[in-house]
Amino acid sequence: MRVSGVLRLLALIFAIITTWIFVRSYMSSSMKTIRLPRWLAASSTKETQVVKYKCGLIKPCPANDFAFKICSGAANVVGPSMCFEDHMIMSPVKNNVGRGLNIALVNGTTGAVLGQRAFDMYSGDVKHLVKFLKEIPGGALVLVASYDDPGTKMDDESRKLFSDLGSSYAKQLGFRDSWVFIGTKDFRGKSPFEQFLKNSPDTNKYEGWPELLEMEGCLPRKPF
Repeated sequence: MRVSGVLRLLALIFAIITTWIFVRSYMSSSMKTIRLPRWLAASSTKETQVVKYKCGLIKPCPANDFAFKICSGAANVVGPSMCFEDHMIMSPVKNNVGRGLNIALVNGTTGAVLGQRAFDMYSGDVKHLVKFLKEIPGGALVLVASYDDPGTKMDDESRKLFSDLGSSYAKQLGFRDSWVFIGTKDFRGKSPFEQFLKNSPDTNKYEGWPELLEMEGCLPRKPF
């Protein structure tokens, strides 16, 4: 073999060995664990804090307002709920709701809960509801949420009492309607805090009931 051929062979072997050493060295270094700076690692693992406002509202209420959220019942399956200033007054979890009208009384100045009751408006006695409404103290806020059937036992007297609290829909409340409402005694005018859905086969979300209503917002401490 000529000397030039031997030199070419040695050069080829040297190139192959050099390339193999380089590739092995590169792969080894690339597999090493990459350590982030402590401040960067901390920021990447830090959980984003979600701000929660009273009663789950998407924004806070002004300092002089009350936060509230009222949901009517869903058909005759899921009961209603009432939250006021981040305090759950009535709910299925608390096991203090019932078929018909669920009513809570709140002090309109301090926000303190004065009491709550559920009145069966399908097979109950409307006289109990009338007595309760007549005894509402002055300055109290009246929170109402329907469940299943709020209107079958309603009479003219009970409807007028709700109208005097500021309701626009009490006079037409009927079988399986959905209703949520906030009023106050001797209210002048109509309350802006009220929602109503009529039970109708053409529009009902559930087979024999309209969809549930959800009303939330900020309520002024002074009479609204």
